Amino acid sequence: MNRTLPVPFNGATVSAANVCARAHRSGRLTPGATSLCLSFLGCALLTAVFLGIYPQVLHWFVIPIVFCGVLIGVDAVDWFRGRVDLFDPAGIVGVLGIHFFLLAPLLHVSWGFWLSDQLPPVDPPPDWRDWLGYMAILNAAGLIVYRCVRDRVASRVRATRFTYWQLNAKRLFLAGAAGLIISAVVQNGLYAHFGGIAGFIDGFTSKMGDDTQPFLSGMGWLLMFAEPFPILAMICFAVWAKQKRLRIGGFMTAALLAAFFVARMFFGGLGGSRSNTLYALFWAAGIIHFWLRPLTRKFVVVGIGFLFLFMYFYAFYKNMGGDFVTALQEGASTAELSENTGRTFDGLLLGDLARADVQAFILYRLSLSDLDYKLALGRTYIGTVAQLIPRSVWPDRPPTKLKEGTELQYGVGSHDPNGWSTLRTYGISGEAMLNFGPFAVPLAYLVFGFLVGGLRGLVAGLREGDTRLLLMPFLITLCFWLLVGDSDTTLFIIIKNGLPPALVLWVGSNCLRSAGKHTQERSR
Repeated sequence: MNRTLPVPFNGATVSAANVCARAHRSGRLTPGATSLCLSFLGCALLTAVFLGIYPQVLHWFVIPIVFCGVLIGVDAVDWFRGRVDLFDPAGIVGVLGIHFFLLAPLLHVSWGFWLSDQLPPVDPPPDWRDWLGYMAILNAAGLIVYRCVRDRVASRVRATRFTYWQLNAKRLFLAGAAGLIISAVVQNGLYAHFGGIAGFIDGFTSKMGDDTQPFLSGMGWLLMFAEPFPILAMICFAVWAKQKRLRIGGFMTAALLAAFFVARMFFGGLGGSRSNTLYALFWAAGIIHFWLRPLTRKFVVVGIGFLFLFMYFYAFYKNMGGDFVTALQEGASTAELSENTGRTFDGLLLGDLARADVQAFILYRLSLSDLDYKLALGRTYIGTVAQLIPRSVWPDRPPTKLKEGTELQYGVGSHDPNGWSTLRTYGISGEAMLNFGPFAVPLAYLVFGFLVGGLRGLVAGLREGDTRLLLMPFLITLCFWLLVGDSDTTLFIIIKNGLPPALVLWVGSNCLRSAGKHTQERSR
């Protein structure tokens, strides 16, 4: 697998314009320089379009966010050009990072979509653009650290001696069958507890907007056994299909993913979490790609379009519950649904898929001289680890980011352990600032680069047939979730969604030591 960016980025990063100019004078462009130039030109063109349409975008904040876009956009260009694998962690972070670091701040300013206009409102900074710009400077420093660390770690991991997980089909099918039975029994028992699927949806509807006692609160360990049915079924099918040398074409791939989607909605998809279904679909597609047949970028682009539609319409269900189905039957338009629920397309792009205004607001609040908030100094991460101990065993376990995030935004004392707390998500940069202040942002990206680089090296080094390939798509989804999510939800996802399938794969594998310094690469 090619490294993503042969041109080095360090503290004295050469500008994309200078690289392009020198390459032009030399008469040739290396693949890495080409990606850098395309990233620069694409980000500059996109920003120019916004400047031409929205006068309010003309502000100094554009400079650092374009720099961030160029840094992360190189990976996106490599992904679109096919220089990296379709499921390369850095490539996927690059594609999604274009929106996260560049497009989202531009859209916030263009559309006037701000945290201060949402409920519960906050006292806004004098000019949001200034703080988007300051945050972009911190992110740019973090992205430089991320790139340097990621590539070095990926090279080291790839050259390290690996083990090989050899498939033991008999054990895997036995473990998979046991997991499928347990999942089916527990999920149907959960529905029976609520009086069936309709009662489950009614229970979800009755809890909407209740931040003090969210739906299925305290049932995390139960959900871990209830929801893995679809992914275990996909794993078992993929292993069986490969043994039988079953030919999987484009139509069958689409049919498999459609069936998986339906199963996922039954097993966990009706509880109000879109990520439950989105990341599971990505995992299922990755299993097909790594184990059965390589997917095409065209297929993935079409799939992303479907996911956007799903996220948009599922947001209505998340707000309306069973009333959403009734509204559709009565012919309600999307405009009416948006007006009734407050769920809009800009809310999807800027509230669900970005953290630009949230992080800018944290930075603004930390800059205030009269702020009574004290840095958490790691308490949110301690609270995350404490989640592993049930509240029934440790009733007064440390709080997660709920306390620190609420008190930073609304003042010390605004957090009520038994009442209301803001449920906003802050992203890796935001949580780092809650704990250690603005200068912790580059350190957070150092950790992020270490994890993405390690996973990238691992994926590149696994041989064809290594059963860990069936787990890799899940780990890849965590890369983007680490960027946009918080430590508490990340740990919850790892335990609830990742642990049962990982256990089945471990039972169904013979762990062998690979010969030589590195493993043979998979054929693409």
